Amino acid sequence: MGIRKTISRALLRLARSPRMKPLLRWVMTHASFALPVERVRETETLLAFYHPRPLYPVHILLVPKEPFGDLMDVPLEGSDFMGQLLETVQVLVREHRLEEEGYQLIINGGAHQDVPHLHVHLVSGVGEETGCPR
Repeated sequence: MGIRKTISRALLRLARSPRMKPLLRWVMTHASFALPVERVRETETLLAFYHPRPLYPVHILLVPKEPFGDLMDVPLEGSDFMGQLLETVQVLVREHRLEEEGYQLIINGGAHQDVPHLHVHLVSGVGEETGCPR
């Protein structure tokens, strides 16, 4: 396993810690350029990258660069994040040719959210651990 993947997995474990919440939000808001991830797309408000521990054949995370803890923190007005999220998802679905096979967008919240920062999973295929179909 490469050094980038090792660092990404270690950071994922740290990100799941409730104590890391402020640091994670700071990194995503001010230093996302330093994350050791395989970037797929980036806009001024979000970063899309391959999940460091994918559960699906296609597993991309889309993360806001704004300090949103979860979906409930996203303002209904005044944020460009949702528009750029949908635009980025459409581009990724086309690039990965997922329209015919099918895909899911997964947003976890509350007790179902492992990492205390909003993130959207774009997945396709059968999940290894979950056994969930596309």
